[in-house]
Amino acid sequence: MKVVIVDDTHINLVLMSRLMEKLPEVETVAFQSAREALAWCRAHPYDLLVLDYLMPDLNGLDFIAALGDALGDTPERPPVLMVTASQDVEIRHRALENGANDFLIKPIDKVEFLARTRNMLELRRATLALQSRASWLASEVGKATAELRAREQETILLLCRASEFRDPETGAHIQRMAHYSCLIAAELGLSNEEQECILNAAPMHDIGKVGTPDHILLKPGRLTPDEMVVMRQHAAIGYSILKASEAGMLQLAAVIAHTHHERYDGEGYPAGLAGEAIPLVGRIVAVADVFDALTSVRPYKKAWTLDAARSYLVDNSGSHFDPRCVDALLRRWPAVLEIRARFRDADRQDAA
Repeated sequence: MKVVIVDDTHINLVLMSRLMEKLPEVETVAFQSAREALAWCRAHPYDLLVLDYLMPDLNGLDFIAALGDALGDTPERPPVLMVTASQDVEIRHRALENGANDFLIKPIDKVEFLARTRNMLELRRATLALQSRASWLASEVGKATAELRAREQETILLLCRASEFRDPETGAHIQRMAHYSCLIAAELGLSNEEQECILNAAPMHDIGKVGTPDHILLKPGRLTPDEMVVMRQHAAIGYSILKASEAGMLQLAAVIAHTHHERYDGEGYPAGLAGEAIPLVGRIVAVADVFDALTSVRPYKKAWTLDAARSYLVDNSGSHFDPRCVDALLRRWPAVLEIRARFRDADRQDAA
């Protein structure tokens, strides 16, 4: 443990330094100049400050006030033992307000000095041990959280790959709509963590299509009303697949799967939710998914132009889509184009 002793009287420095030598594993640094000591304390780690009150260049109160401005009120701030010949209660109160932890009255009693410094150093050791333990625990929790997140992402990837064997939508579509969703979330002011969760969970939006019969899922033409009823069941199927998971990412994916076909006016499915009763992630993914579906080739349609897709979003803002989500996507149009260029379908020919 490193102890800093500051006193403008040389004999007092010698006395206190000699006394500190009686304590095991303690190193002292002594200063007769308060300003030199202040500069040293600001630049070096230490564990206890023994500080005289009445000094010519900088008194003890001003010293700890200046030191407090540098260190701040943090758990890492070392304790301060103020040494003073004054019995003035107001001085003690001001010292406590500025950060002093204990007092000694001159002339110094050797037994009292050793007892107080020993106790303060033991407290300092305990504080540092707790900080070290807390830092270690935080690191371990971070590692465990990262591992769980990696497992969740791996699960999502495997499920998405499984669905791709049956769903005619390409992996590039999944990548684009997920990044569009993240873009909207960012523009709406969601946190970085929330944006990442949406990016990783959005690809699961249509996982329920694994339960849709092939003759409906792969039909090249328009579906009949009865076939559309069966197709729409994929939202509830996806929710039932994902909802039982205790993983936060998959729970979010369950919400997205269940609500991304709801409409802002309440005319969507499966629950007919309206407005803000639809979870925000569902409203976000609805815009991203429809926009990319419109601008992508499907067995039953050609790709729309970007201008036509933009116009569709604007025309259906407030009916099909949450206006805030539409506006958020359009405000980030250069980034939309960058995502579209980065995740291209292998056989895509861009429409004008």
